[in-house]
Amino acid sequence: PGYYGDGLNAIIVFAACFLPDSSRTDYNYVMENLFLYVISTLELMVAEDYMIVYLNGATPRRRMPGLGWLKKCYQMIDRRLRKNLKSFIIVHPSWFIRTILAVTRPFISSKFSSKIQYVNTLAELREMIPMEYVHIPDSIVK
Repeated sequence: PGYYGDGLNAIIVFAACFLPDSSRTDYNYVMENLFLYVISTLELMVAEDYMIVYLNGATPRRRMPGLGWLKKCYQMIDRRLRKNLKSFIIVHPSWFIRTILAVTRPFISSKFSSKIQYVNTLAELREMIPMEYVHIPDSIVK
């Protein structure tokens, strides 16, 4: 995580390229525990507004989380965490990610949908947030 603004608000960076491969036999177990870890970490870190930067670059399709998992995450996230989320930035969005979000838009609150932003390059991301507080993995930079 990094921070931005005067109040040092959290920037949560999530690199999809490090997610487990969906061919693992224990994939559902691993993803369930990963989700619980992420939520508990968010609850500890986030007292104020925060943003999530989802790095989609360098991610093969088999490592991208499934629609069911994403829906469950959204439903389980505490109302306070959803309310304090100021923006959800998707860097290097694939056709697959854009399609999933287009299909799920009717089931997601319009307030949440309005927080989703697509960013095509790291240079564009740099214009939006202070990058000195954000670690971008080398595989995504390349």
